[in-house]
Amino acid sequence: MDIEIREIRNDVEEINKVKDFLFGQIDNEYHIGPTPKFHYDIFELNEYYIAPTQNNFFVAFDEDKIVATIGIRAYDKDFEFFRGVYSSDDTASIWRLMVDRDYRRKGIARLLVDKVEDFASNNGYDRIYLHTHRYLESGLPFWKSRGFVITVEEDDYDETTHMVKVLNSK
Repeated sequence: MDIEIREIRNDVEEINKVKDFLFGQIDNEYHIGPTPKFHYDIFELNEYYIAPTQNNFFVAFDEDKIVATIGIRAYDKDFEFFRGVYSSDDTASIWRLMVDRDYRRKGIARLLVDKVEDFASNNGYDRIYLHTHRYLESGLPFWKSRGFVITVEEDDYDETTHMVKVLNSK
């Protein structure tokens, strides 16, 4: 297994393959199909990840097969409990870390997170925000092992846990 990680190219064929991979992973994990309310960024990969220079999307390939993805973009959520805490100027956010089941526990997610952390540091971000869900078996242990700390645990239907990792101190 020789994994290559690279930035997504602004190529319609590659973008469509990435979308197919992401929607397949979402169906496998969450048992839902493409839903604009939740997957707007996947429908518009160019707008959210490719065109903005402060954002990026990385894809892991095993030869020509997509086996994992991760996106990073300027923080753009409007959670009431984070107003005045995070901004798009100093906070990046991780999106769409998805690893094919056959490629899990092989270090690919770690490599992808290293890529986005380097990207965030090199683009002036001080910290990285993400949210995960407590029902995902390895989500919290993985993110904690990468140095992310829990900031808020919601008691919502999705068991949402918000996390952050400080990259640079001022």
